[in-house]
Amino acid sequence: MLAALARSRGQRLQPFKVGPDYLDPQLLGRVAGTACRNLDPLLCGETWVQRCFAWHGARADLALVEGVMGLFDGRGPTAEGSSAAVAALLDLPVVLVVEASRQAGSLAALVRGFRDHGPPQVRLAGVVLNRVNSPRHRALLSEALAAIDVPLLGVLPTDAALDLPSRHLGLLPAAELEDLEERLVRWSVLAQSHLDLERLWPLLAPPQASAGEEPITALLRRLAGPQPPPHRSPLPVAIAADRAFHFSYPEAAEVLAALGLEPHPWSPLADEPLPPGCRAVVLPGGYPELWAAELAQADRALASLRQAVAAGLPLLAECGGLLLLGQQLADAAGRWHPMAGVLPFAAARGALSLGYRQARCRVDGLLTRAGESWSGHEFHRWQLQLRPPGSGAVAAQAGLWQLEGWGSPRQEEGWTAANVHASWLHLHWAGCPEIPWRLAAAAANAAPLPTVAASCSPANPVRSRSVSAGG
Repeated sequence: MLAALARSRGQRLQPFKVGPDYLDPQLLGRVAGTACRNLDPLLCGETWVQRCFAWHGARADLALVEGVMGLFDGRGPTAEGSSAAVAALLDLPVVLVVEASRQAGSLAALVRGFRDHGPPQVRLAGVVLNRVNSPRHRALLSEALAAIDVPLLGVLPTDAALDLPSRHLGLLPAAELEDLEERLVRWSVLAQSHLDLERLWPLLAPPQASAGEEPITALLRRLAGPQPPPHRSPLPVAIAADRAFHFSYPEAAEVLAALGLEPHPWSPLADEPLPPGCRAVVLPGGYPELWAAELAQADRALASLRQAVAAGLPLLAECGGLLLLGQQLADAAGRWHPMAGVLPFAAARGALSLGYRQARCRVDGLLTRAGESWSGHEFHRWQLQLRPPGSGAVAAQAGLWQLEGWGSPRQEEGWTAANVHASWLHLHWAGCPEIPWRLAAAAANAAPLPTVAASCSPANPVRSRSVSAGG
């Protein structure tokens, strides 16, 4: 609501999101008209969080940080990496949004608990109440907050515009909200009608720019180490980007560009071949399981991907991108569909895997070295079922690294080959800048992809589209 109001007023608001989320930042970025930045000390480290907030926030009129889960929810049962931890790290005031539809005097106990819980200690600026639908209810809640000396900064009624559709990994992607423009208008009206903007707006003051501050991409490039081998012009790298693959942090393309690569959006869903002269391929996460039937028909895209792997182009696949490389993928209804066949597995819906993971590399790989340890995040409902390698499979080794996380058993995960890195694990490159550096170096050493992709004519079929259920 605040981002929509700022945009309607012609002010540039820089949105931030605590945690490893991809979907909420997409919505915040669309509403604000500015790419949302994740602030995750567990993935990126505290120094990066401070620098990211200072750099991007200082270039806007307003800065807004949206929390993750509950205020003190972090790694496992602790507050590590939580919204409270980030607020304390950046010395930001906290506005607590409380669902108040079935509360009266107990609101005071709830808010007092959040205000005084710590550590980390938060600076509670006030409370916004949600789902309050009568003057009497508002009066009860207002007196409860006054009794503990906590400012009431807004009271929102129940409104259909505030209910956002979701699916199995979170909110519906912003690009799929067909009524988003109408919602923006309604959100602005609600903010002006029901929020105490005189007290809220000053809380959005951005950080002050520092003289001589190093650009954020320069910081990443410096952290990564020496520059990759020089080349005359930026090298094309394909990044899958469509409705099936869109779980990517904005820093990914920025860092690759800073390291001498030229990111090109590539849509497997639209059956596009890889761009001419491509030197590397990045397959981010997303929802390929929801588009499995369409991806199975993308003959040119899948043939181009297989050709790239066979030609030795470096390929990085993460979470949903990993699923495109398998032999078969089950859709949400359990129907099987053929994929690229680069790695020997099928994937179907299974138990939820969710949480921060510490990854200790077991072997040297395209982008990792044995003994290195990285912090990542795992979030998926599809699970792999190993299969014998097919004719188009790359000679890959399973068990790239060992993952550990709170409440999750230690396990080996990931695939590595001379030119392939594929894993469930989401990484933010601010926390592991060596990985994009190694990708850029591998791209510089790779021969460009030939411009003529493998034929998909009946005389040279890619594969049969008829696959029996159950794989």
